[in-house]
Amino acid sequence: MERSKLKSLLAELTLDEKIGQLVQLSGEFYNASDISLGPQRKLGITQRTVDLSGSVLNVVGAENIRAVQKDHLQKSKHAIPLLFMADIVYGYRTIYPIPIGMGSSWNPELIQKAYKSTAEEAYAGGVHVTFAPMVDLVRDPRWGRTLESTGEDPYLNSQFAKAMVNGFQFGLNEGKGIASCVKHFAAYGAAEAGREYNSADMSLVNLYQNYLPAYKAAVKAGAKMVMTSLSTLNGVPSTADRWLIQDVLRKQWGFEGVVISDYASVFELIQHGFAKDAVDAAGKALQAGVDIDMKSPCYAQGLQPLLEDGKLSIDKIDDAVWRVLTLKNNLGLFENPYRGASSELEKTTILTESKRKVARQVSRESLVLLKNDNDILPLNIKDNKSVALIGPYSSEKELLGLWAVHGDRQATVTFEDGIREYLGEKLNVAKGTDIIRDVAFFDQSGMIPGLAKKVISSDEIESDNFKSALATANEADIIIFTCGEHTMQSGEAGSRTKLRLPENQMRLFNALVQTNKPIITVVVSGRPLILSEVAEKSQALIQAWFPGTEGGHALADIIFGKTNPSGRLSMSMPFNEGQLPMSYNYLSTGRPERTSQHVGRFVSRYIDAPTKPLYSFGYGLSYGKVRYHDLQCVNNIQKSGFLEVSIKIDNVGKYDRDEVVQVYIHDIEASIVQPIRRLIDFKKVHIRTGESRAVNFLIDKNKLGFYDQQGNFRVEPGRFKLFVGKSSEDTLEENFVL
Repeated sequence: MERSKLKSLLAELTLDEKIGQLVQLSGEFYNASDISLGPQRKLGITQRTVDLSGSVLNVVGAENIRAVQKDHLQKSKHAIPLLFMADIVYGYRTIYPIPIGMGSSWNPELIQKAYKSTAEEAYAGGVHVTFAPMVDLVRDPRWGRTLESTGEDPYLNSQFAKAMVNGFQFGLNEGKGIASCVKHFAAYGAAEAGREYNSADMSLVNLYQNYLPAYKAAVKAGAKMVMTSLSTLNGVPSTADRWLIQDVLRKQWGFEGVVISDYASVFELIQHGFAKDAVDAAGKALQAGVDIDMKSPCYAQGLQPLLEDGKLSIDKIDDAVWRVLTLKNNLGLFENPYRGASSELEKTTILTESKRKVARQVSRESLVLLKNDNDILPLNIKDNKSVALIGPYSSEKELLGLWAVHGDRQATVTFEDGIREYLGEKLNVAKGTDIIRDVAFFDQSGMIPGLAKKVISSDEIESDNFKSALATANEADIIIFTCGEHTMQSGEAGSRTKLRLPENQMRLFNALVQTNKPIITVVVSGRPLILSEVAEKSQALIQAWFPGTEGGHALADIIFGKTNPSGRLSMSMPFNEGQLPMSYNYLSTGRPERTSQHVGRFVSRYIDAPTKPLYSFGYGLSYGKVRYHDLQCVNNIQKSGFLEVSIKIDNVGKYDRDEVVQVYIHDIEASIVQPIRRLIDFKKVHIRTGESRAVNFLIDKNKLGFYDQQGNFRVEPGRFKLFVGKSSEDTLEENFVL
C-alpha cells in the first residue's frame, strides 16, 4: 500500500479501531468455541476488543493462521490484517541448540544460516514476527533464561545479535523471511541474585559498556521490533522507561520500528508500584513509547479515559498506530494477509534433510569438549572396545530445551540413535535413573499438571534401572554417561540456587566411578552447571547444552572423530555457586589476587574457594595440538585508524581442526577503570594437520574505546596490553601505545 493510502487509512479509523491495533491477545481468544468465559473474565477483554485487536500471540501453522485471519478480516470494517507473532527463539520445527550453545560455536555466519532456515519454516507456517533474538547479556547462570542468551561478553553477543536478525529477516524486502523482535530491552539478564523478573541496578558505564551493545547491534542490523523487559532498571520499569525507549532507543540509535511490551508487563506496572491502576499504567507505558500492549487489559480499557480526561493526546495514539500499520504494510499484509501461510509449503520446507544438515552442523560446533585425559577421545570403532551408554539422557528425546515451544520432539535424534549408527548392536544402553526424582519440584512448577507421574519412575523401577546400569557398565570397556538438568529446571522462571546435577544422577555417577572404567560424561543443560566433582572423576567431559533436533548425530560425530570439536565457552563455568555472578572481563581491584603488593589474606579472593572459574570464557578443547607463536602488533592507528595484529599457528597434531583465535585488550591506565581483559575480535579458522598459517586482524581504533559516566563514548590515548590466544586465560601478549 502506498504511504498516502496508509495515511488515509489511519485518518479513517475510529478511536476504538486505533486502540485495537495496539492490543495483542493470545490464540485462546480466537480459537475458543465460546470466548465469553475464561480469558475475557480474567482480563476484562470484551468481544469488541477481540474483533478489533491488531495482533495475535503464538498462533502458528498455515491452516490455523489462515482460518483466524479470514474470520478476522470478515469482521474488520477496514480489512486490516492481523499480525501473527510467536516465540521462535532457536528453531521452529527443526530445533537448533539453545542460544548459549550457539554462542559456543563462535560462528556467527553459521548461526545466520540457521536462523534463515528457521525463518523459512516459520514463514511457511504463517508467522510474521518472532520474539527473538534474546540478546540479554548474562553473568549469573542461576538465572533460568541463561539458555536464551549467547553469553557473558558484549562483543560476542553483538556479533550473534546481528547474525540472528539478518538470518530471520533475510529477503524481507522481497516478501520472504520474518520480522525480528529483539528482547528484552534492557539489562534483563542482570536480574539481581539471578532471580527471574527481579530488578537490575547498575551504573551508566556498566549499562552502556556491557549490556546495551547487543541490543544496539540488533537495531543497527534492521530489527523491526523491540520488546521491553519485565523488570526494572535503576528503579524504573523498562515498560515505562521514557529515557530508555525515547532517548536511547529512538533518538540515540534511530530506531523507527515497533516497541512491544512483554507478556502483561504494562499491567505489572501496578505490581511494581509505579502505576496506581490499569488506566495509569496504560498512560505511562504509551507516553514512554510502548506501541503494543501484550496480553493485558490496560490499553483496551485505559487509553480512551486518558484521552477524554486530557491526560493523553491523540497524536501519541496515532504515532503508535502508524508504526504498527507501517510494519504490516512493510510485510505486504494489505496485499496478501495470508503471507507465507501454506500447507503445501510446510510439507516441502519443514524438517527437510537440508535443514537437518544445518542443525547437525550447528550442534557439532556448539558442543564443548572440556576434558580429554590421555586423549581418550575420539573413540576408534576398530578397537572393538565395548561401550555402555548409561544415564537418563541416553535415549531421551527431550533434547530441545524449554523454549522450543513449536518444535517437533518426536523428530529428535537421541544420543542412542546417533551412537548406534556407529556401533550398531555392539552398543549397550541402560537408563540407570530418571533425570530428576523430585515430585515436589514438578508440583510447584505450575507448568504441566501431572508431569511428575510421567517422568518419575516408581521406586521399584528405579531400583531395577540402577542395578541394570551397573551390570551393563561392568560388562563394558568404556562408559558414556549422559546426565543433566530436566527441561523444566531451566528457561523462564527456572532460576535456581543449586546448579548441581540431581542427587539421583550423582548417586549413579559415583557408582559408575567405582567400576574403574573410563567415563566419558556428557552434560545436557540450559546453563553452566557446577561440574567440579564430575570433571575430576571423568576421563572426558562434554558440555552438550540442549543440542536440538540433531543432537544425537552431533554428539556421535564428535565422540567418534568424524568431527573435531571446536566449541568454545561463551560463558564461564563456575567452580561453585558462591562465585556468582562472575565473568572473565571483571575490573581489577586495588588489591588483585596475583599482583598485589599485599600477601596472604588481604587480597581480593575467597578463603574457601578459588577465585577463577572451573572453565574460563573462550575455553574448549579440540583433538590434536596447536602451537601459537610469533605475535606481532603494528600500530598504524595514527595513519590508517587500525591496529594490525598477526599471530602464527602451527597444527602439530594428527587432526585437522577449526581453531577459534581470540583477541583481547586491556587499557592499562584509563579515566574509567577497564576490565583486565576485553574481547575485541576473533576468527574461526580451519588448519590442516601439519599446516602453519598466519592469522591477521585489523583492529579498528574504536574497539579500544569505552563509555564514561554520562554514557559518552571515548577513545583515550595511553598504554594497552594486547592478548591473542586460545581462550581468555591462555594467550600470548604484547604492549602498544595509543
